[in-house]
Amino acid sequence: MVVQLPRETMQARLSAARTETDGLFDMLAPAAMYERPISERHRIIFYLGHFEAFDRNMICGPSVSELDGLFARGIDPVDGKLPDDAPGDWPSIETIRQYNRQARASVDKALDAATDSLMFHVAVEHRLMHAETLAYMFHWLPFEWKRRPSRYSVSHEPVDRSNSKRMVTIPAGDTTLGLQPGGPFVFGWDNEFQAHSVYVPEFAVDTLNVTNGEFLEFVRAGGYGQRSLWDASGWHWINSDAIHHPKFWVERSEQWFYRTMFEEIPLPSEWPVYVSHAEAHAFVRWKGRELPTEAQYHRAAFGSPEGPERSFPWGEQKPGPQHGNFNFRSWTPAPVGSFPAGRSAFGIFELMGNGWEWTSTPFAPFPGFEPFPFYSGYSADFFDGRHFVMKGASPRTAESLLRPSFRNWFQPFYPNIYATFRCVEN
Repeated sequence: MVVQLPRETMQARLSAARTETDGLFDMLAPAAMYERPISERHRIIFYLGHFEAFDRNMICGPSVSELDGLFARGIDPVDGKLPDDAPGDWPSIETIRQYNRQARASVDKALDAATDSLMFHVAVEHRLMHAETLAYMFHWLPFEWKRRPSRYSVSHEPVDRSNSKRMVTIPAGDTTLGLQPGGPFVFGWDNEFQAHSVYVPEFAVDTLNVTNGEFLEFVRAGGYGQRSLWDASGWHWINSDAIHHPKFWVERSEQWFYRTMFEEIPLPSEWPVYVSHAEAHAFVRWKGRELPTEAQYHRAAFGSPEGPERSFPWGEQKPGPQHGNFNFRSWTPAPVGSFPAGRSAFGIFELMGNGWEWTSTPFAPFPGFEPFPFYSGYSADFFDGRHFVMKGASPRTAESLLRPSFRNWFQPFYPNIYATFRCVEN
């Protein structure tokens, strides 16, 4: 489903997305451009050309130059299979910027003549998703290689959660997975179709995400040494000899600190913990609970005691800063419970924003799935039982991705992303 938008609207959306990604590269020192801060990913220099190559190839037709092909597609962070290219294998920054100018001119010319906005929806959302990918990558660069934004701040404001229940019971009922035709959302990726109803039995769910402070209890209890805690579909628990805590944490002189994008601070105990799926799964088993399924997340986020489903956890109002920590407004999480205006009908906090939410559901097609003919591998390449669905949003997720049907996914041992979790009892 694609809603046709006026050309001026698409031009404005594409321009805004370009501004977002251009600003990310502008905050880096030149020395950072050829670095690979996440070993499973391309070097940063690839992404400088990737956005324009993707747009040009999708919108203007097949590749016509060597750079169109070089920057065409990224790589999945597959465990144990690391790229081995050297900085000298890539073109110079100026060569890529010249290519980008030419590619943008071609895309803009195509937009001027376009009668169908599908490919421009694809280009805009692809760019915005990669704006978050770049944040994950930049996070692990040395602090001195990054220029801190003038409006950067870290939220330590205390949150009164005295009236919040630890868990709430969600009554049994139906929930809708997939994109609803005729709804308020103008675009969806192929894995978001087809809309269908799923019955969800009664369950209880945390009203708040698991915090750093709560996860520290698991660390101190030796959770990382219990190698049998996570074992499914041939995957096994991480090497406890190498990993003892979440990647975002730093232990120094028996004290805990937290690595933000721009500085190291004392561990914020009330922030949601950011961990891999394997770490989240180990924690919930340690607690005698489970991760929610994709359907349980939907029921908790968009269902209501009265029956009708909502477009957003808080209702039908367009997402705003009062509803959650998303849309590039912050570089860090906020304490859990900071956004009461964003609660779901069942009283659950931050189901969108402050961190993606891990589910126990392997990423797989919905009934009736059909791949985009122009991008057949976008979803289908990852229907392998080794990726898990994430829902919601992080502080670095674009507002346009805040739709119930949007599905994110990653492998279980990937620790670099802004992903948290909550527990359920069935």
